[in-house]
Amino acid sequence: MTLEEIRALVQSDLGSVDQVIRARLKSVVPLVDQIAEHIISGGGKRLRPLLVVLAGRACGHRPQAHIEAAAFIEFIHTATLLHDDVVDGSSLRRGRDTANQVFGNQASVLVGDFVYSRAFQMMASLTSQPVMEIMADATNVIAEGEVMQLMNAHDPDTTEQRYLQVIYRKTAKLFEAGAEVAAVLAGSPEQVRKALAAYGRRLGTAYQLVDDVLDYRSNPAERGKNLGDDLAEGKPTLPLIYAMRNGTDAQRTAIRIAIEKGDLAQLEPIIAAIESTGGLEYAARLAKESAEQALLSLKPLPESIYKEGLAALARFAVEHTT
Repeated sequence: MTLEEIRALVQSDLGSVDQVIRARLKSVVPLVDQIAEHIISGGGKRLRPLLVVLAGRACGHRPQAHIEAAAFIEFIHTATLLHDDVVDGSSLRRGRDTANQVFGNQASVLVGDFVYSRAFQMMASLTSQPVMEIMADATNVIAEGEVMQLMNAHDPDTTEQRYLQVIYRKTAKLFEAGAEVAAVLAGSPEQVRKALAAYGRRLGTAYQLVDDVLDYRSNPAERGKNLGDDLAEGKPTLPLIYAMRNGTDAQRTAIRIAIEKGDLAQLEPIIAAIESTGGLEYAARLAKESAEQALLSLKPLPESIYKEGLAALARFAVEHTT
């Protein structure tokens, strides 16, 4: 099942989510509106809202509540991107200028704060204490992940365990929260709630692992990001960690220097080192294992086309190439 076919299962819900996103991002402050429009028009896969509405449907959902939840999950993601691009000094996302490149760092940080707080206004309107608890915990964990990533930056001694902690906190936690919130809003039993949380966590992990592989093996024109962007920011992702662990002394030295300096001067030989040591295959294998665990997590859910959609989403996580 392609991503388009998965989306087609909940097309009307996704249309409603888009309407809610546009409506809730409205502000009386013109600059907020301008940056919000820049964000919305940037597109993106909107995987997290898709996950929420699919999970809600699979559980037998309350339509409007799940649509609101899908929107605020996307808002949390959007806020982190606005802040990330400032922290990383990024100028390109999804093939176009980042908000900080167009409007400046100060405006991007402040509008990121606006998007975060708007998400919590939407959560509060659902009057569900469990939802508030899940999301408060998730946003705190995500913030910790951002700080952990900052600590790992330019540190070639970052371990695989530290790397996996960062991707859980920065990426997988929001997938986990979105899936669990969907179960809560549907009034699902504890077993289903835990199963969907595990599914989201494993899906998010697989997706990020593949994304880190694509940083060294993708077409920048298709992906909308430059090859080696993570290395340029001094981020020691799993392919680099594995190559240092298994490469020659010369390869290790080249990678260490590149991570310490955030230097792309040796990008080609570093990519060659990652490929020759099997770093990309190793990361891809872990991604596949995580996606397979995600599929197993779906067992407690009743059979439906939406459950099939969730399974297809896990497969997409390890098959996407952009």
